[in-house]
Amino acid sequence: MSGSLRLASIDLGTNSTRLLVAGCDGARTETLDRRAVITRLGEGVDQTRRLLAPAVERTLEALRGYRAAMDALGPQAVSAAATSVLRDCENGEEFLDAAAEVIGETPVILSGAEEARLSYIGAISDLDPQSLSCGDAALVFDIGGGSTELMMGDVSEGGTESGLLVTSVDVGCVRMSERFLTSDPPSPISIGRMESYIVSRLKPAVERLVSERPSCAIGLAGTVTTISAINQGLKEYDTDLVHHSRLTLADVRRIYRRLVSVPLEERKRVMGLEPGRADIIVGGAGVLEVLMELAGLDEILVSEKDILDGLVLDLFQALSAPGR
Repeated sequence: MSGSLRLASIDLGTNSTRLLVAGCDGARTETLDRRAVITRLGEGVDQTRRLLAPAVERTLEALRGYRAAMDALGPQAVSAAATSVLRDCENGEEFLDAAAEVIGETPVILSGAEEARLSYIGAISDLDPQSLSCGDAALVFDIGGGSTELMMGDVSEGGTESGLLVTSVDVGCVRMSERFLTSDPPSPISIGRMESYIVSRLKPAVERLVSERPSCAIGLAGTVTTISAINQGLKEYDTDLVHHSRLTLADVRRIYRRLVSVPLEERKRVMGLEPGRADIIVGGAGVLEVLMELAGLDEILVSEKDILDGLVLDLFQALSAPGR
């Protein structure tokens, strides 16, 4: 890409810690290295509002590996962001200081609205509305570990604040699993309680954003990409096959019912499912099914482009601003 910068972004999520190093020309990102480690930084935070020492160390260890990867590729700048887990905990400052020592950049705690905006920018960055049968009105959602971000906007506006409706709801795969799914496999009563809770939290948010069915919907993050991989029967995760694949509501219902009905050890063996995600995939699948039902979505587009790409695009704009 002509006129591009080599930049990096880090996402400190409730369930996983992720890195992107990419070339960026201000409109698109070209991946040089994209990786994720399930660190479960948000373990227990829903109950205690505090980061646990083992979770902090797992995350710092992942960041040390990412620092080595960045040193090898030499990005010109790094943007690091923390999301739901750091918004919810009481002892995050010490962790942020330790993370800054490792990566050389202090992570910024994003608000739910800012997290949503950056996710939207990333998701639409390589979207071709005509070839993907996606009109102007796009619903983008990111099911994270602690929260779900929803964004409704006009693709042609490129995620500008004036034309983008955003909201963040505290339902995510880790939070739902820790709060409701304590038996193995989950009991029908616990599944019912979880689904009722998800409906109660998501319904007002969806109704505010979606007055009529959007012309397309794009799903982001590990729950959605993992279910796509399962749906395709992938023996190994393949980014090229997952990115811009499609999931129907019928697909999601079928896979959700399958996952709900089996114990953890069998979920770990499900083709295409990361073993480290097996204990929280049911919570995430429940959020996905409810969201699609509430929004009237028969099908969604799956995207690997997400908040990591949004952070890089935002960083490019900041570095290119007049006076820099």
